[in-house]
Amino acid sequence: MLKRFSLDYALLSLVVDSVGTVVAFWIAGWLRATLPWGKPPGLSSGYSYYIWAIGLMLWLLVALVSSLYDPRRTYKAADEFQSLGLAVFFFTLAMAGFLYFTERELSRLLLVYLAVTQGTLLLGWRIAARMLFKVLNGRMRRYRRVLIVGAGSVGKRVAKMIQEYAWTGLHLVGYLDDDPNKVENGLPVLGRVDDVRRVVRSKEIDDVVIALPRQAYGQVNDLVVALHDLPVRVRVVPDYFSLALYRATVEDFGGVPMINLRDPALNDVQRFMKRLFDLIVGSILTLLALPVMGLVALAIKLDSPGPVLFRQQRVGENGRLFIMYKFRSMVIGAEEMQDQVNEVDKDGHIIHKKCNDPRVTRVGRFIRKFSLDELPQLFNVLKGDMSLVGPRPELPWLVERYEPWQRKRFAVPQGITGWWQVNGRSDKPMHLHTEEDLYYIQNYSLMLDLWILWKTIWVTLRGKGAY
Repeated sequence: MLKRFSLDYALLSLVVDSVGTVVAFWIAGWLRATLPWGKPPGLSSGYSYYIWAIGLMLWLLVALVSSLYDPRRTYKAADEFQSLGLAVFFFTLAMAGFLYFTERELSRLLLVYLAVTQGTLLLGWRIAARMLFKVLNGRMRRYRRVLIVGAGSVGKRVAKMIQEYAWTGLHLVGYLDDDPNKVENGLPVLGRVDDVRRVVRSKEIDDVVIALPRQAYGQVNDLVVALHDLPVRVRVVPDYFSLALYRATVEDFGGVPMINLRDPALNDVQRFMKRLFDLIVGSILTLLALPVMGLVALAIKLDSPGPVLFRQQRVGENGRLFIMYKFRSMVIGAEEMQDQVNEVDKDGHIIHKKCNDPRVTRVGRFIRKFSLDELPQLFNVLKGDMSLVGPRPELPWLVERYEPWQRKRFAVPQGITGWWQVNGRSDKPMHLHTEEDLYYIQNYSLMLDLWILWKTIWVTLRGKGAY
């Protein structure tokens, strides 16, 4: 049977969308020739077949780049429909640009009809498919009774997820916890962790989810042993390891199932698309920025003695060290004065940047405010040391003070701009707000990169939080 979140279903979706797009071209031409709106269309009432072919290729490109068929983005209806809307919007823009340079005499109402028709067809079959799968699941499934071991924060997250997707047949029975007074989500604690065998048998549990905090991970082995001869599925929700490592996958290694704890955050296709995007857009931005870089270099040279460029060792993807380029914005010997600037907050965290840093030059203060000092990093992007978008490369001495889970931010190429920069910049020191980078890693897509680049323009112009 075709599964809802499988590769086969993703391929079927691509085929159905392609057919729907071709049908939308035909319907748009028919509507333009039939409806009395606009000037008489004459000979340009519809698209010619070569435009259909170009349009289909554009749609496939937009759909793949926007990760429209990624199961992580299609699980919830709202997420899937939002992704579809964005894909149709960008496809319409792409078609408008193509027609502007090729078929200017073609009626622009055709684009309106195409967007509405395509969106309706592609949204319609998705709604129908979801309804069909819901009916089939309702007829074929048996409700699965779930027991959560651990009523702490991890257990609460699991319970919330189960309740959100109760329509799939999951039924949360209760919790086991060594604190019997806990009551979460209106469900009782049915016993202590050691009572797992008794509760599984008495409550006819189908699935046991172990959601213990990391300090209690020593009990996991005892729980697995206690349940090994009972007909239940046992799952472990990682607490510490979900932060310290990007994702773990089970793979076959010479016939032996093993857990891979260092699965790459980006698959081969995503990495190729990201690198191609960096080379194309980075080359264009470098050419456009050359005049500005020349003026900045001249201003630095006239303002204070010393080199124009500042080279500094940073930590890149997977902890690799590289030399990052910036325009010099401080006096000579600024790094030796770092201890005079560092401050420690009430929680013991080091704050190594502040708005009134005495080491910053006059020109440096201006170029920092509008992030002009970062422009030479475009050459780092072209070299492959960095990406246009990603977590910022950190200073090695700060990385040495990282907690293990914070190192997860190095699972992808480090970038000139990123989710952290467009959500606070220096007002939120990145080593104290690694969650922003983890959000980017866990939700990566090329569309998210485009969105961050777009927001970076406005954040940079405002100059807020940059010093």
